[in-house]
Amino acid sequence: MNVQGKTALVTGASRGIGRAIALELAQQGVKRLLLVARDATRLAEVATEIEALGAEVAILPLDLTQLIEVNIAIAQAWRDYGPIHLLINCAGVAHQAPFLKSRLPNVQQEIAINLMGMYAMTRLVARRMATQGEGTIVNVSSLMGKVAAPTMATYSATKFAILGFTQALRGELAQHNIRVIALLPSLTDTDMVRDLQWFRFVVPTTPQKVAQAMIAGLEKESSEILVGWQSHVAVWCNRVAPWLLEKVLLMAAPLSQHKPKRYRRLGQA
Repeated sequence: MNVQGKTALVTGASRGIGRAIALELAQQGVKRLLLVARDATRLAEVATEIEALGAEVAILPLDLTQLIEVNIAIAQAWRDYGPIHLLINCAGVAHQAPFLKSRLPNVQQEIAINLMGMYAMTRLVARRMATQGEGTIVNVSSLMGKVAAPTMATYSATKFAILGFTQALRGELAQHNIRVIALLPSLTDTDMVRDLQWFRFVVPTTPQKVAQAMIAGLEKESSEILVGWQSHVAVWCNRVAPWLLEKVLLMAAPLSQHKPKRYRRLGQA
């Protein structure tokens, strides 16, 4: 796909990978960007950067879990700014905790934003793309959508689900000339992950490199875009020796995972 002259909608555009993708699209000659995120102030800052690159921009401060508001906003955006050619589903959250200590509100938030928010946005845009007879959808999953890791059970589950959703849509929407692509970054140095305990041996990539990899994948018409050599090694190892990869992941997990909690036996003082 050549993005020049196109209109693109990017969710999660106020920071991290979403912001980097929006800026990279502007640098590559996209005509118009529709930026979606909850933080209107940050969106306005990104919009100013994009305008300086010569692209038109509109901000849509939305909470993707509020489905009625999202529905109305997308209908208005399509009417006011014309057809959307490229949808980038990048909005997401991550909570890290051992499964036995996980908090249900955090689990519900990850599922609501990472999965249901993406599903709702895709449904609204894909229906209109099908009517116009063209479009491209990029769903941002993660390396953890291929290789799950300790302390990230729910996050991994949502990212695995995104891959399954993407694969199903790829087959369904092909008849409408709509391409559906999965973008799988490895650990990326963003605001979202800086409060997490990082896995040892993993070298983080940058949001800019993820955005550049996405553009290269669009040009090559890839169905899945893995980012970084570590991602390729991990996926290859998972295919040929999954038992080995599981051992490596356990060794690389945050140190707190290697210290079993001691429980007193009944009857002991």
